[in-house]
Amino acid sequence: MSAVNITGDRPDRVSRHGSKALLLKRVLKWPLAGVFIGGGALHFLSTGVYMRLMPPYVPYHLQMVYASGAIESALGLLLLVPRTQRFAAWALIPTLLAIFPANIYGATTAGTDHPAMPGVSVELAWLRLPLQFVLIAWAYWYTRREAQA
Repeated sequence: MSAVNITGDRPDRVSRHGSKALLLKRVLKWPLAGVFIGGGALHFLSTGVYMRLMPPYVPYHLQMVYASGAIESALGLLLLVPRTQRFAAWALIPTLLAIFPANIYGATTAGTDHPAMPGVSVELAWLRLPLQFVLIAWAYWYTRREAQA
């Protein structure tokens, strides 16, 4: 016989709302991981694009591009593994913060004679900045245990 809490619900059952949130969380993990796996791979396939995004004050541009690509890809893969999901999500947050200066550099050079993102409009370059915080919030969701979907 299962225990019943004060609301009359069995604690071993997830509410209909909770199960939908959990399903949504499980489904949305795949596109989030894909953003980082794919984005990380692009650091190696389109290195020049990422080299242009490196602010001048950051040393070792090529090494930083490769390192950030490897980290992003690895964390994206680890996000898909239940045992490492929370670690990967926590590690993605500082990773996103660390690459934020490159996005700021991309936005501040947009529309100039030497844009970091040639072909990207000024508006789109600036719209990328809030996207970082959406990704941080999305990653944070996966730092929570399944019961906290």
